[in-house]
Amino acid sequence: MDLEKFVQYVHDENKVEPKDVMPDDYRKLLVRQISQHAHSEIVGMLPEANWVSRAPSLRRKMALLAKVQDEAGHGLYLYSATETLGNGTIRADRDATYDDMLEGKAKYSSIFNYPTLSWADIGAIGWLVDGAAIMNQVMLMGNSYGPYSRAMVKICKEESFHQRQGYEILMALCRGTKQQKEMAQASLNRFWWPALMMFGPNDDSSPNSKISMNYRVKRESNDSLRQRFIDVTVSQAEFLGLTMPDKDLKWNEERQHYDFGELPWDEFMEILKGNGPCNKKRLQTKVKAQQENLWVKEAAIAFAEKQQQEVI
Repeated sequence: MDLEKFVQYVHDENKVEPKDVMPDDYRKLLVRQISQHAHSEIVGMLPEANWVSRAPSLRRKMALLAKVQDEAGHGLYLYSATETLGNGTIRADRDATYDDMLEGKAKYSSIFNYPTLSWADIGAIGWLVDGAAIMNQVMLMGNSYGPYSRAMVKICKEESFHQRQGYEILMALCRGTKQQKEMAQASLNRFWWPALMMFGPNDDSSPNSKISMNYRVKRESNDSLRQRFIDVTVSQAEFLGLTMPDKDLKWNEERQHYDFGELPWDEFMEILKGNGPCNKKRLQTKVKAQQENLWVKEAAIAFAEKQQQEVI
């Protein structure tokens, strides 16, 4: 196929659909990105599900349970979008991509390898983690692959709700006792830098990002998204009465943006290598669930096959 014409096609804001001809590297890039996005939604359920039974009220339990269920739904949308890219040569079915994650061949967002130590962490995940996700995912609504782009519309609406839910949890804590506010501050301290690293490496160290932007899969660079997230979030922290854990953070009048300190990239790289606080635990949990609940999958397949035979 004519690569130049394809690139011009997506630069003209046209959508690529599953049956369209597309370059192999575009297809591979999408399988990698969308499936890893799906893995992040599925693994991301774990640190929050851990708090469903310990949420401080029935209202909080219901809201958290609904959020965890939303994340499961996001994962399923995204696995479905990934499957539209399979072509006999490049595997994109759900089992193959999920097995890649279980075997450590495919990544999920680094943020989910941190533990949730207190109820305030559930608020911080909603406010910071879902907030960072929205900053990235709103951009993805305009990506060049039709099924991915359309899936992101619904996901973004729900993630926006999650972000507000998390912020409301921290508002309640910051208006509570001295100990509750200290718990909120400790949570911000733990999740601030990991949330900033969710946008990925700096642009100079991210060759995949440049390829993705050329294909209009990404619409904005890692550094640009990270800067915008910081600019938006600092005032939200000030409203809560919390202090940002960055001594170098200050408003730059000339740039009209916040300057900020160096991110702990060594920590980020260790997590990517599987050496984060919860890497092994997260994968072990998913492998165990896959083994113990295999009978559910087999029963569903047997039922579907029986129904198909009855139709024939």
